[in-house]
Amino acid sequence: MITKARATWAGLAPNTRGVLWALLAAAFMSVMAVLIKLMSAQLSSFEVAWFRASFGLVVILPFVWRAGGISAIRTTRLPMHAFRGAAGALAMMSGFYGVAHLPLALATSLSFARPLFMVPLAIIFLHEVVRARRWTATIVGFAGVVIAIRPTGGIEFAALFSLFSAFMVTVTMLITKIISTTEKPTTMIFYAGVFGSVFTLIPAIVVWETPTLTQFGFLLAIGVVGTLGANSMIRSLVAGEATLVGPIEYVRIIFSAMFGFIIFAEVPTLWTAAGAIVIVGSTVYITMREARIGKSKPAPSEQV
Repeated sequence: MITKARATWAGLAPNTRGVLWALLAAAFMSVMAVLIKLMSAQLSSFEVAWFRASFGLVVILPFVWRAGGISAIRTTRLPMHAFRGAAGALAMMSGFYGVAHLPLALATSLSFARPLFMVPLAIIFLHEVVRARRWTATIVGFAGVVIAIRPTGGIEFAALFSLFSAFMVTVTMLITKIISTTEKPTTMIFYAGVFGSVFTLIPAIVVWETPTLTQFGFLLAIGVVGTLGANSMIRSLVAGEATLVGPIEYVRIIFSAMFGFIIFAEVPTLWTAAGAIVIVGSTVYITMREARIGKSKPAPSEQV
């Protein structure tokens, strides 16, 4: 039966497999957000972030071993890995704080502001030329952020943490793009786990509360589900076209709204819905336009 299932899966079109992987990733990430919100009501978000990073590292280790063990993690760019790990740790801790204190649908919507931050950062660090249409889409996207976080005329403090998380995720992506010319994915994932665990441990110690056995089980689930979600997203990008599978991630808003309503009795406001539509629309436009521009450019030569 397993052999038949594998044959059926292999017979699917690559883009179909990519979409299915992306949907699975969205489901995993939404479940992780629910678990984070549940645990953050009992433990500090900083402590939850440390367990996420640590358990995620444990899950990664068997894959590192299969990829070659010590040889798979050799690097000459350790400072860049440390910088990337620090950025990722800040993104995780601030993002978890946002999930803990905001409605799930709102926190998820704000996390999708990542591409909007990429535009100014790409100009500064990658010296990319950004034309009027991208700037317009970016400004519109930030207008969507303002709409989403001002349902009562005042900006919620936790929303700023979610936006800061989106910014730090963008920084992490930027560093990934810079070092990916010389570093293997396994190497980057390993050091992200190592440095993420180290940098989240410091604030976690300050607010430490020893978890109960039940809480420990939930924290373990967060690490496992988060790693499975990240792995599923990578597989979706490998199997299908990025312009097709990338926007599937926005299904997380639907999942988050559904889980928020069923589990936490959260009813998304019209402001959140309107802001989410504007944010998603602008980021999808930026993604699609960059894909078209990328296809029109000659492929760059590989650098070693």
